[in-house]
Parts: sequence; C-alpha cells; structure tokens
Amino acid sequence: MRGKRTTTGAALLAGALAVTGLAFAPTALAVTPDTATITADCGTFGGGEATLTATQDGTAATITLTTSAITAPLALAQDSITSTLTLVNAGGGSTAFTGTRNPAMAAGDPVTVGPLDGTVASGDSLEAYGGSLQMSVFGITITCTAAGPQSPGPFVFD
Repeated sequence: MRGKRTTTGAALLAGALAVTGLAFAPTALAVTPDTATITADCGTFGGGEATLTATQDGTAATITLTTSAITAPLALAQDSITSTLTLVNAGGGSTAFTGTRNPAMAAGDPVTVGPLDGTVASGDSLEAYGGSLQMSVFGITITCTAAGPQSPGPFVFD
C-alpha cells in the first residue's frame, strides 16, 4: 500500500511540475494580424483584392500573396516567378520579402506568390500601402502597388 501512495504522489508531483513548466514557458512569437487584404493595382496587368498571409518564427517571417483578381496570362511552372514584396515600416524604412516560390498555374488561374522570406524585428509594423510587389515572369517585370491601407491594419511582429 505504501508503494502505491509513493507512486501516486510522484505522479502528482510530476504533473504539477509539468503544468508549472508550461505556465513559465516562453510564448511563441506571432504576427498580428496574420491575414490582411489590400486592393492591388498592377497597371495593364489588372488589379483588385489580394490577401496577404504572414507568419513569424523569431526574426524570420514569410508573407504569401493570393488574388483571384489577377490571373496568370500563360501557364506558369511551379517556382517560376521571382518576387519581391516591399512593405513600409511605420518606424521608418522598409522590409523586403523575396523568393521564387509559387504553385504551378494554368493560364487564367488566380495568382499566388510565396511564401516570400524576410527578416523582421520585434515591434516592426509593416504595411503594404506605400510599398510594392514586383514579379518577374518570363523576363517581364510586373509591378503592383496597394491603392490604400491594408485591412484590418499593418502587420505587427512580436
């Protein structure tokens, strides 16, 4: 009987320590909001609503842009679009997110680029309005800009 109490007591102590450890564990860094929308203007290539999705892991961050308002003019192979998304920092300057990642797209498919990689600092407040997205497809550079501030607001990184 005494052995059973010791085992039960040890199990309760281990559980209590585990819960305490979780309470004091550092929280994961997160960007807020994780999704925002903009109205993109890509000149003769079109424009309309686009969704930006952001993630953060320490100082590394990614942003993916998707839009059904802009479509692929031709079939595009996976990872064939070279993209640079430049966001304006409320504290001054800008941050570039770059990469050559995109899904394969048939002619007329909605455009998706990313995740594009960038480096952020704690407290960065990044906004698409005032920045740009440059995509290079078959040697042709397409530049898109936001027609107004992103909604619900800038990405704020922990």
